[in-house]
Amino acid sequence: MTHSNLLELHGVHTHIAAYHILHGVNLTVPRGQLTLLLGRNGAGKTTTLRTIMGLWRASEGRVLFNGQDISQRPTPEIAQLGVAYVPENMGIFADLTVQENMVLAARSARHEQDMDAQRMTWIYRLFPAVEKFWHHPAGKLSGGQKQMLAVARAMIEPRELLIVDEPSKGLAPAIIDNMIEAFAQLKSSGVTLLLVEQNLNFAQRLGDQVAVMDNGQVVHQSDMATLSQDTQLQQDLLGLAL
Repeated sequence: MTHSNLLELHGVHTHIAAYHILHGVNLTVPRGQLTLLLGRNGAGKTTTLRTIMGLWRASEGRVLFNGQDISQRPTPEIAQLGVAYVPENMGIFADLTVQENMVLAARSARHEQDMDAQRMTWIYRLFPAVEKFWHHPAGKLSGGQKQMLAVARAMIEPRELLIVDEPSKGLAPAIIDNMIEAFAQLKSSGVTLLLVEQNLNFAQRLGDQVAVMDNGQVVHQSDMATLSQDTQLQQDLLGLAL
């Protein structure tokens, strides 16, 4: 049976060494929508993403993906269920070419010719830089091009859920526009997205749902329009106006 929420967190606590970082996170990510996780630095946003991916274990609570509890599963198993994660440092291999980065990300491919040609055409359309710099070392790309490559790598295999930590960080406005367009197309292809973002213009242009974190908890969740229209709420939650 299909659940209307692809991902749900119920009362999730995460400890890292002696530190109690997440204090009962409740979060819903509706299927087929783009959900944004906002909040000040240190609010627990990245820890939430890493806990979903099993990189850090929830010490209490449940993480449900498609209705199954994945909170104690190892990361590779979570990825195989159809979840892709692009961390803030992007995780690309600087010494390898763009092509080698893509082949490595395609689990079913050993060589370029093994890759799904139709899917590659779709990725080239979403991220023209991937095709343009195919034989270049990934480390020589600009920040925006690296970010595009990181998302392209995450999408080389069909995914139900794409989780991206701060996709617009440090990017020029024109590149941010490309990124927004790519995410909009991913969403219309049926991918559900969960993004951590600091850029509020980016958030407003793209988000369907928004959750705001503070001190290791989700303190507000609504549709984006509700937050966009309420400047007092923005001020209270984020200390700044959209």
